[in-house]
Amino acid sequence: MPHSNKDVISAKVTEIAERIAQPEAVEVVEVQILGGGAARLVRIYIDRPAGVTHTDCERISREVGAVLDAEDVIPGGAYTLEVSSPGVERKLSKPADFKRFLGKRPKWFSTNPWRINVVGSEPSPHWKITCSL
Repeated sequence: MPHSNKDVISAKVTEIAERIAQPEAVEVVEVQILGGGAARLVRIYIDRPAGVTHTDCERISREVGAVLDAEDVIPGGAYTLEVSSPGVERKLSKPADFKRFLGKRPKWFSTNPWRINVVGSEPSPHWKITCSL
């Protein structure tokens, strides 16, 4: 299945952001490519165990932006770059995310009031998830 242009751009931005963030022990949580043309938005969520500071966001934004511009990664050249913390509503999508928050009570978003608990010691597709109303 062919990848969309946004998927290709997102993968390249992710690679650049991870290369810049890794030496400072900053995790790239998610990269989003939204909109198009002059209204294109490149959003990067970063995190670290002790929390993200404004300085972290500024540094990642400045350094990633310089590479994106130098390598002409974003088609059309016009874009807005946002770098921020994923906040308390952070999505868990990678195995490392689940391991990091193991034992903590997650929020479950549904049209019904569910409570879930993840049980396990290692990331696994066979984790037990219990739900109750």
